[in-house]
Amino acid sequence: MKFSVIIPTYNGGSVWLESAKSISEQSMKPDNVYVIDSSSKDNTVAIAESYDFRVKVIPSSIFNHGGTRNGAVKDLSESDVLIFMTQDAILNSNDAFEKMLASFIDDENVAAVCGRQLPHNDANSLAKHARLFNYPDKSEIKSKKDISNLGIKTAFMSNSFSAYRTRIFNELGGFPDNTILSEDMYLAAKMILAGYKVVYNSEACVRHSHNYTPLQEFKRYFDIGVFHADNKFIMQYFGGAGGEGMKYVISEIKYLLKNAPLLIPKSFCTIGMKFIGFKLGLSYRCLPKFMIRSFSMHKRFWDV
Repeated sequence: MKFSVIIPTYNGGSVWLESAKSISEQSMKPDNVYVIDSSSKDNTVAIAESYDFRVKVIPSSIFNHGGTRNGAVKDLSESDVLIFMTQDAILNSNDAFEKMLASFIDDENVAAVCGRQLPHNDANSLAKHARLFNYPDKSEIKSKKDISNLGIKTAFMSNSFSAYRTRIFNELGGFPDNTILSEDMYLAAKMILAGYKVVYNSEACVRHSHNYTPLQEFKRYFDIGVFHADNKFIMQYFGGAGGEGMKYVISEIKYLLKNAPLLIPKSFCTIGMKFIGFKLGLSYRCLPKFMIRSFSMHKRFWDV
C-alpha cells in the first residue's frame, strides 16, 4: 500500500521540529512527505528540507483549508492512501502510520480514518478534557446506519491526523475548494452519505491540543457556525450539535470538579463564548463585513 503524508505549514516553530522528527522515526515510511508552506518567516522550510521532505512554498494569501490540500492531492495521484497532519501534531509512537493504515486493509469500503488525539504535555485541564471527550480510547467503525444513534458525531473527522483512500477521495471530489475550516467533516459526511465507512482508530495517536482563551474559542466557534451556514446539508442529514454540546458541558464540569475546580468559572465563560460565537456564525450573512472579519479566527478567508 503506497501512502503519502500531506502537511500545511506556516511558522511551525519548535513544535514543528518535534512533529517532523516523529514522522522521520516511523517504522513504516511514506512514499512522500509533502509540505505546503504558506511563506513561513521562520525556519519551518529548513526543518522540512533537513528531513528530505518535499516542499512547496505558496503565498500565504492563497492558503485555504480545502483548496490547498486538494492541490497537494493532485500532485500525489500515485498514492493509495493520503495521510493528513498539521504542523503541531506529534506522532505518539513509531508505529502510528502502520496502525492508521491497518484500518484500510481488510475492508475496501473504509474511505477514511481519524486517529486519536492526546493532549500536549503543556495542555491545561480544559484542553485535556476536550481530548478525552472527543477522542476516547475505543475504536469505532461508522456508516450511514449509525446516523440515527450518533448524529453529527458520525461525520467527526480531524485533519490534524487523518487518512483517506485516494480513489474514494477523488471519486467524491475531495475537500471543498473554499472553506473557512472543517474540510475534514465535509468530506467525511459526503463519504458516509455515499455509503462508505469512516473509522475512528484509537490506536493510531498523535499529541495535539490547544490552550485556547475564551475569546479564541468565540472566534473558533464563529467560524464553525460559518461553515455550517455554508454547508447546510450536514445539519440536514446528521442533525445539530445541541445534544452533543450538552453532553460535553456536563462531562467538562464533572472533570473539572475532580481535577481543577478553580477552572470552573473559566469553563462557564468559555461555554458561553462558544455558544454566542456559533450562533453569530450561523447568521453571519446578516452581519456587516467588518464585524465578520473581527469575529473570525481565520481572517485571511475573508480577504477576497
